[in-house]
Amino acid sequence: MLNELIEKRKKNLAESETHKDKRNELNALASTHARLRNQLNGQTREFVEDAQKNKELRDTYNEQVQSLKDERNVFNDKANIIFEEIDGFKKEHGSIKTRGIKELQKQIEYMEFRQQTEVISNDKEKELIEKIKHLKAEVREQEFELEQNKEMRTKLQDARDLRKNASDIHARVTEMAELAQQHHDLMVECYRKADKSREEADEAHRKFVEAQEAADTEHNLFIANQKEIRDYDKVIGGLRKKTKRTKITKEDKAVRKEAERVFQMFRGGDKLTTDDILLLQRAKLI
Repeated sequence: MLNELIEKRKKNLAESETHKDKRNELNALASTHARLRNQLNGQTREFVEDAQKNKELRDTYNEQVQSLKDERNVFNDKANIIFEEIDGFKKEHGSIKTRGIKELQKQIEYMEFRQQTEVISNDKEKELIEKIKHLKAEVREQEFELEQNKEMRTKLQDARDLRKNASDIHARVTEMAELAQQHHDLMVECYRKADKSREEADEAHRKFVEAQEAADTEHNLFIANQKEIRDYDKVIGGLRKKTKRTKITKEDKAVRKEAERVFQMFRGGDKLTTDDILLLQRAKLI
């Protein structure tokens, strides 16, 4: 029975070492996933911060765009008032054309915008350029007529100056709008990266929890094996003590029996040796 218990203890000890090794391996794996998760969470925070900075810049540029638009519209409105006065003068003097300078200028701006922004064929572009050229010629013709009148010449120059100011501001509107769009695109890209990084961090956290739970399971099995080993040690130790006591008792009986035999020899007059005397002393017969 003792040998059987010793073999079981050896098997339990081997299982205990296996669970301990697996626990340590899984704890190391959990630490790796935790480090990756923390790194990804840090990246996510950085991407969100960058997105917020770009959002603030976008909003700032959009505010500037709106402010510049308002300023541009003031100049355009003043120019339109003058052009209306010019058209009124032309009507009074019977020289009004089908389209006034104000209307022609709007058509020119619209066509130039199309030319710059739309994707059109070469033939269509040539046709558009020709129309713009024709409208500008018509504007110059009307302006030439008006410049013959000193008052109208002054008004016309004032209107041109106002249009020039509006045009300069519009260029800044376009610049600010482009910057706003750039920062909007950067903001969207940062949020996209943050979402991707957050998903990867969540996956790393899932793997961390999975490894940690598996490590806890192995640790509990290791502890259970350690408890069983201690139980085996108690039983084996008890059996060994019992066996030792039994062996000592048997030896004592054998010594006693031999001592009694020697003692009878002594009583019968036989001479005792030193070993015989020691044996009698051990058996407490002398």
